Amino acid sequence: QVQLVESGGGLVQAGGSLRLSCAASGFTFSSNALGWFRQAPGKERAFVAAINLSGSITTYSDSVAGRFTISRDNAKKMGYLQMNSLKPDDTAVYYCALRSEGHINGDLVPAVFGPWGQGTQVTVSQ
Repeated sequence: QVQLVESGGGLVQAGGSLRLSCAASGFTFSSNALGWFRQAPGKERAFVAAINLSGSITTYSDSVAGRFTISRDNAKKMGYLQMNSLKPDDTAVYYCALRSEGHINGDLVPAVFGPWGQGTQVTVSQ
């Protein structure tokens, strides 16, 4: 069984930065792609970023590309999302999740990821 726990969320002013962490436990992590998603009030869970099993390939949603950086440390079983130049529209609960496969090809929708962490709140003020 794999368990994921997000941390690092908080309140930050527009233009500021936060780094989210995703701690994994269990017997698998390095063989799975890692994704970050977010869900704002009244909206569906949306893709943010993903990284393949080795960390050699990353992809981002258009809304965060150039501002966010996803990374992972397989030895520590940790995933990260560095968020810079934050905007009020980035306000959401952020979730990390693993994929059953190691690649990040195809449509990166929530349905192809799991298990999920519990989420961490990110609030960006004007």
